[in-house]
Amino acid sequence: MKETVFVISGIILFLIGMINLSSAVRKIIDVRIKEFIRYAVQKPLYGLLAGIISTIIFQSSSASTALTVGLVSAGLISFYNSLAIILGADIGATLTVQFVVWHFTDISPLIISIGGLLWLIRRGKWEITGKIIFYFGLLFFGLGMISHAIEPLKDSPVFLHIFTQTQNPFLGIGLGIVVTGVVHASAIPISIMALLAQHNLVSLENALPVIMGANIGATVTALLAGTAATVSGKRTAISHLIFKCVGVLICFILMPYLLIVLKNLSANVAQQIVLAHFILNFVIMITFVFFLKLFAAVMQRILKGEEETLPIWPEYLDRRNLSDEEKALDNAQKELQREINLTRKMFLITKRMIFFVEKGRQRDVSYIEMVVNNLRLQIVRFLWKISAQNKSTQLSKKIFAFTAIAGDIESMGNHVVWIAELAERKAEGKIKFTEMGKQELQEITSLVSQNIDEAMSLIEISDKGKIVSVIQREEKIDEKVKEARNNHLKRFHNRLCSTEAGLIFVEMLIHLERISDHCNNIAEYILDIKERSE
Repeated sequence: MKETVFVISGIILFLIGMINLSSAVRKIIDVRIKEFIRYAVQKPLYGLLAGIISTIIFQSSSASTALTVGLVSAGLISFYNSLAIILGADIGATLTVQFVVWHFTDISPLIISIGGLLWLIRRGKWEITGKIIFYFGLLFFGLGMISHAIEPLKDSPVFLHIFTQTQNPFLGIGLGIVVTGVVHASAIPISIMALLAQHNLVSLENALPVIMGANIGATVTALLAGTAATVSGKRTAISHLIFKCVGVLICFILMPYLLIVLKNLSANVAQQIVLAHFILNFVIMITFVFFLKLFAAVMQRILKGEEETLPIWPEYLDRRNLSDEEKALDNAQKELQREINLTRKMFLITKRMIFFVEKGRQRDVSYIEMVVNNLRLQIVRFLWKISAQNKSTQLSKKIFAFTAIAGDIESMGNHVVWIAELAERKAEGKIKFTEMGKQELQEITSLVSQNIDEAMSLIEISDKGKIVSVIQREEKIDEKVKEARNNHLKRFHNRLCSTEAGLIFVEMLIHLERISDHCNNIAEYILDIKERSE
């Protein structure tokens, strides 16, 4: 009984360490996501390396593959580019078990202490570094608890018979799939096999099928992420499953030869388990890496649907045009159109989220916002370079207006993200708006959507009629928001809506009003440019 409690506690500590480590690293990755993507999509080899490195940092291939599925779903990475990253992530996943064989479990208290002290310092980067080291140590401390719990079992004849005598390999594969599917971490069952081997409690023949099953079970996280993804994200998740199943099938057929190879490579069963995990994923990589374009084409035929990839970096900002101010400003204008078009896409996704539960879409919106924020930064830098050599007052006004418009578009995107988060909170809490509240929100979101559309068209072609339309509609939206808030107060006092629903409803109204304000700002800047040029 005591040993069972220690094993369960060890697994829980491992999962807490892995989840929090992934979360801490994710914050760093999110800040530098554009560099990660830019590197990963250059060549399949770079994608492999990106997958390996991200999994080593996350200490979880599930976290890496789920991140990749999310990026594909948001349109930041193409389905084809995602395949190499996933193959690399599977290779990187083998390092965790190697750490177990290197007895990181023995020094885990030291790692936790170092990480905890850095965390407690709470000074800038030291805090996040401390968190990462602390949770990395906690992960192996949990495995250490499992190791101490199973040590007494080497004196149990029943236990030795179960784990050292060759059993039906399909049972091992099934066990690996189930355990990994439940805990969302292939490292758990494979590390336990390595720990058992360190105590001479398991044979390679019995461990190998569990390793195969754990690799198939590792696809569960990506498949779950794929259920809330676009068709491209679903392709990536299913491809991950296909990769693993084909690799396991090949190794299963060649199992007698694989056992001979592993025993020749090392006399240590724990090290043989690590090598088996690595060889399985290496076989998967070699099988598919040279045929990724063909595989991608086949998957696109099987799972039909349009794929839209959003270029993270500017498409029109050409430094060669900086000497020609008119051309350079035309480049900036086209990039502003891209920026607001992406913000419009974010809004359309979010608008639907308000009324329909769509898991995973808030994640897509946040990823697109990264592109919007990056475009704003690049546009402003480009405009600054134009202004550095500009001598014309009229062009200076235009540069100033474009800089302000880029900021307004980014602010619109920020408000859209906040609405998406509110919609996600509403869905998770199963919070419902009243029918009257829904009607008011639908009317206001429709008006805001029209303002975004017209603001977008104004950046391309200045039209005084549309400028007036945006300004008038903004006033109407202000009136509608005020009316909706007053109506909400009446419903709240009459106990027709819950407190939670009311808070989300009012916050959504505030953000919708702010989005319309920014559309109004854009219209006024365009009007100012138009009047000065006439």
